Amino acid sequence: MTAPGSLRREDRREPAPGLLPVLPCSFDLAPRAAMRLQEDLRRGIRVEPLPARRIARVAGCDVAVAGDRLCASILVFSLPELQLLDAADAEVEAAFPYVPGLLSFREIPALLAACARLRVRPDAIMCDGQGRAHPRRFGLACHLGLLLDMPTVGCAKSRLIGEHREPGARRGDRVPLHDGREVIGTVLRTRDGVRPLYISVGHRARLRDAVDLVLRCGAGYRLPEPTRRADQRVGRRAKELRSLGARFSAR
Repeated sequence: MTAPGSLRREDRREPAPGLLPVLPCSFDLAPRAAMRLQEDLRRGIRVEPLPARRIARVAGCDVAVAGDRLCASILVFSLPELQLLDAADAEVEAAFPYVPGLLSFREIPALLAACARLRVRPDAIMCDGQGRAHPRRFGLACHLGLLLDMPTVGCAKSRLIGEHREPGARRGDRVPLHDGREVIGTVLRTRDGVRPLYISVGHRARLRDAVDLVLRCGAGYRLPEPTRRADQRVGRRAKELRSLGARFSAR
């Protein structure tokens, strides 16, 4: 069996089906149609407890751009050990333009392709992006969670919308992220003295449970280990592809 750290696009063996969508997926849309679809789909989002004792495997996912291609990685870790159990990658042509607030339509095709190659099923997925902290309350974590019917958490490095006070300087300090009178997320300090993260509900989770899960996945860094390692992995692959493209262009 191929070690998780050595999975590459060249490995074309088809594993047993991993995480597959339970809803029809439509990404070939004009931006305005995509916004209307977000408004419709968000009605299916469920906010429910995320039982800590039943979360034994947590995945982190991320997407990087390499020219006209999108590279996606998803890594599954055990809890509380944070040992890598499985990893899968995928590359697809970018078919949707970059439009703020519609990132999921651009990135999810690559993420779904990677999820389908997993051999170990996670109990929850952490996304490097927004969940409910989104203008239409339907960020990438909501979209992916709804399509897979999986508990998902948005764990973003920067704010998309909302206002907040500065949280305390110690790990675990937090303040609400507000959009008007509505709490749409939590601004969480995950390491002493570093910039906070923006945590929001994706699907089948509550906000306080999402925050607890992010803290459980800390390994001494600003980012929780699942999304940190996914970011590193997909970044390396995108760098390889950009380097290959530059060499071909120079010929």
